[in-house]
Amino acid sequence: MENVVIIGGGPAGLSAAIYLARASLSPLVFAGSPPGGQLTLTSEVENFPGYQSILGGELIEKMRKQAEKFGAKIIDQNITKAILSSSKKEIFTAEKSYTTKSLIIATGAKALWLNVPGEQELRGKGVSACATCDGFFFKDKVVAVVGGGDTAMEEALTLTKFAKKVYIIHRRHSFRASKIMQERVFANKKIEVIWNAEIAEVIGKEKVEAVKIRFNDGQNLSSFKILEINGLFVAIGHKPDTEIFVGQVEMDEKGYVITTARLAMEILKQKFKIQNLDLKMTMQNLKLEEIVNKFDFNYQMATSVSGVFAAGDCVDYVYRQAATAAGMGVSAALEVERWLENFKFD
Repeated sequence: MENVVIIGGGPAGLSAAIYLARASLSPLVFAGSPPGGQLTLTSEVENFPGYQSILGGELIEKMRKQAEKFGAKIIDQNITKAILSSSKKEIFTAEKSYTTKSLIIATGAKALWLNVPGEQELRGKGVSACATCDGFFFKDKVVAVVGGGDTAMEEALTLTKFAKKVYIIHRRHSFRASKIMQERVFANKKIEVIWNAEIAEVIGKEKVEAVKIRFNDGQNLSSFKILEINGLFVAIGHKPDTEIFVGQVEMDEKGYVITTARLAMEILKQKFKIQNLDLKMTMQNLKLEEIVNKFDFNYQMATSVSGVFAAGDCVDYVYRQAATAAGMGVSAALEVERWLENFKFD
């Protein structure tokens, strides 16, 4: 039986592996296939502490080598199934099963994409899903954001700090974003909204040069326009990679794993009727009083199953940064170490 298994080979999982390996717990990491998560798809990273500029894949490789140096075992395979209980956790690959005393879920999340011609070919070359990550590269440029929710509004407002012009392209005639976010967007002179429009194609050879926009006039007739831009930011949502844990650990309605820290925040919001207008997402479909007893409030990164912890973008729907994921991974690792010391095994 393993002391601890980590599922995920991104910043959260590898940071946890470094700490647990240094604690002589020999963590077993399933990094996935292909390994490395979203960061390996990022061309240049300039906001990870300690590096003025580094390729995303190179950063992941450095973290892997550091974890392995201290004794972590890394397997580039996907986990296909998990059976979780407080006393025993069993996970399965396509070839083999493994049992472990403790588990860290660090499976990350994927940005939802438009799936139009040119989009995937130009990812990292002007097509992005993170203004906080990549906005700096578009100083005095013209960019466009696709989406109509709070995330799209936040992306557009972030980009106005760098770009000289920001278009928001939305397929409907009104936003679904919260009122306060809409007001901020409409008040910003750098932002122009293009209504009833969809991206039909991303145009460019070595980098984004333009997008082809399809307009809907409400009569099922379409017209097209070429909009010249330097960058396209897709803000239509993220999907956490947590399908194999459905029914095993508590999740919110979007599939993000609920940790004790998240639960505590939601309880306080309900108790004091706190309305957070910028971060609308709440656990609407869960009755908190029915699940609170499943959580151990001695551990902030704990899930509803004793000995199972979670970190990174499969938990964090707010920041979604490599550095915050790494920090959550460290927190989860320290709590796993403490949990293993305190839990009595048969």
